[in-house]
Amino acid sequence: MIDAHNHLGRWLSADDDWLVDDVGEFIGMLDHVGVDMVVNLDGRWGAELEANIARYDARHPGRFLTFCHVDWSVLSSDDDERSIVDTLSSQLAASAAAGARGVKVWKDLGLQVRGASGELVMPDDPRVAAVLQVAGELNLPVLIHTADPVAFFEPLTRANERWDELQVHPEWWFGGSGMPSFGYLMDRLDGLLTRCPGTTFIGAHVGCWAEDLDAVGRMLGRHANWTIDIAGRLGELGRTPGDFRSLVEDFPDRVLFGTDCFPPTADDYARHRHFIETTDTGFDYSGDPTPPQGNWTIDGAGLDARLLPGLYDNNARRILRLTD
Repeated sequence: MIDAHNHLGRWLSADDDWLVDDVGEFIGMLDHVGVDMVVNLDGRWGAELEANIARYDARHPGRFLTFCHVDWSVLSSDDDERSIVDTLSSQLAASAAAGARGVKVWKDLGLQVRGASGELVMPDDPRVAAVLQVAGELNLPVLIHTADPVAFFEPLTRANERWDELQVHPEWWFGGSGMPSFGYLMDRLDGLLTRCPGTTFIGAHVGCWAEDLDAVGRMLGRHANWTIDIAGRLGELGRTPGDFRSLVEDFPDRVLFGTDCFPPTADDYARHRHFIETTDTGFDYSGDPTPPQGNWTIDGAGLDARLLPGLYDNNARRILRLTD
């Protein structure tokens, strides 16, 4: 198994320390549950990228691959488009030379990153597309997270099914005045894929639209350069396990395994396998005492065994260029 979507660095840490304290102990757990490799999405750029690669990739070859980020804050400068693209392209080339094996694009693009005039920069902005075209030229797959769960864009009332979660994290609600709609962001993501046909994209969290697997399938059908991971969305996939099974059957080489549990535990991996491999019903999608995403249980998808090698391993190996 390859966990193609996880966080092991310091970028998302509450105390700015490494999310994995003891890397050797962590590898022992991975060996126990049969996970060969973990993709670390926390490389950022410059010294932070080098620190992540030194701690994980270089010290434990074959067990970790680190993705870099792009410093989109450069988009707020008054420089002309060509200068901005050149600056970010050079940064990306330097990250590739330092050992980055892919690029992580976070949801702040479209929701937080602003241009020189204060406007939100969308995923299909010509400057963004030009930089991510360079990623394709550098053979770096781009794992992109656009928007967020659909409920985060809906009215913030008790009728919102993620009400409890948004009370804990009010900053995750994007339904206020001046914010783009979920549908608008997905259209802009679609535009980005059209602009960058030579770049391989991995759509985080089931193509960023786990609530509507028909829409995910249509997007996979439109774009040969679009693949998806399942990270962080058991709570949604387990509500429509039959639709998920059909999606994997329709696109067996375009769906990647990932967890987005940081740091992941043996129980996290067991829970994912429970969903993927069994048809059990009514079980928890999280190990937390209170379900973190919504108050429901899930049912297993029971994927055919012939689909498991691609989902768990082979698709990621192809996209990450680990095999011919």
